[in-house]
Amino acid sequence: MNAPTQTIDVYQIITNRIVEQLEQQVVPWRKPWTEAGHPQNLLTKLPYRGINTWMLASLGYAQNYFLTMKQVNAVGGSVRKGEKGHLLVFWKKLPEEQPKDGQEEQRPKSVLRYYYVFNIAQCDHLPEVFSIPYPVHSISQIGACEEIIERMPNCPVIKHGKNAAYYDPTKDYINMPKQGSFATSESYYCTLFHELIHCTGHQSRLNRKEIAETNKYGSEKYGIEELTAEIGACYLNSIAGIVNKEFDNSVAYIKGWIDLLNNDKRVIVYASGQAQKATDYILNIQPYQKAEESFAEQETETQ
Repeated sequence: MNAPTQTIDVYQIITNRIVEQLEQQVVPWRKPWTEAGHPQNLLTKLPYRGINTWMLASLGYAQNYFLTMKQVNAVGGSVRKGEKGHLLVFWKKLPEEQPKDGQEEQRPKSVLRYYYVFNIAQCDHLPEVFSIPYPVHSISQIGACEEIIERMPNCPVIKHGKNAAYYDPTKDYINMPKQGSFATSESYYCTLFHELIHCTGHQSRLNRKEIAETNKYGSEKYGIEELTAEIGACYLNSIAGIVNKEFDNSVAYIKGWIDLLNNDKRVIVYASGQAQKATDYILNIQPYQKAEESFAEQETETQ
């Protein structure tokens, strides 16, 4: 009789790892990739997306270039003894089932899968051509922030009427305190990015249920939306090349994230995905079938 196959709960693995970091007072999505570069696959040059982006960026490598074991072997390299791979996730579409008589046609289902990659710093004998210099920002950080805002399609009105930062989904506008009331210009834009992520949930944009529906303060959906805005703002910070050192890292603040994640193991993957869609919208990146996902399916490694 064959032994039962062990089921790997990818959601729980990811959640456990994030909670472990939070318990050490480390908020992984706040780790910028301004110097190390946006995490990407070394050979395909495809940038990682969603939760994979900041899971890799938070590792602290000098250069955020990664390969699968198959890729390392293919170029004649090797992974150093004792080095461990870094888990990434992707969505795999299941084969469509033909609806039975009298049943409505169902949407294709997807399941969360995983595979592993290694940073170039974990490898030996890679060709010299793979030694890539640090990226250089060609424009100023504040100029980059302004460019992000100016290029956003269907950008809401940004007012400076009250000394409070918020997005009003009913009237579809953002209110910000005057820039001079912030300690630094970077802090102003970090806060504005947070509100911009919120506004992408409006029904005229991405129609995200956490914004489009009325959700009470303190509810789970409210918490998910705040996490989405938090992660999305951090994405935009790194893209603009700014680092905000004034984030609230208080015990109570971090405990709130831990409670939210422990209450639902799917939250962190979902919120990261929504944050990616929001940043794509703000940066005017059109939706497309990511080649990264089909590549990941081919390179999936199980344990």
